[in-house]
Amino acid sequence: MLIVHPNGSQPSAVGPADYFTGTVRVDAPFKGTEEARVSGATVTFEPGARTAWHTHPLGQTLIVTAGSGLVQALGQPVRSIKPGDTVWIPPNVKHWHGATATTAMTHIAIAEVLDGKVVDWMEQVSDEQYAEGF
Repeated sequence: MLIVHPNGSQPSAVGPADYFTGTVRVDAPFKGTEEARVSGATVTFEPGARTAWHTHPLGQTLIVTAGSGLVQALGQPVRSIKPGDTVWIPPNVKHWHGATATTAMTHIAIAEVLDGKVVDWMEQVSDEQYAEGF
């Protein structure tokens, strides 16, 4: 059966402080189920906002749609990301992503659910770690 979720039929959510630093809005139009394990969200980070360190059991794809952002895998340099960029984070790679200090950033995040879990959240990204991107 085809299912259509009309635009605006699901409310936006505030990114919880346990998992984000700064002001973040999450619009999650689709979530994995037993039939389809792909989940996706449009996430908007205000300037300076970012995720905590985290991993995904089956990896994650980010598609940047607006603004200017940063992404970093543990042990690697911070990378700049801009609209049109696509980022692949392999399974179980510890990473974070968010906006630059001066510009908001929006991306579509896509990940698959494994055993009921799409993400493992860890500690917050420190201000020092975040500043490495500048």
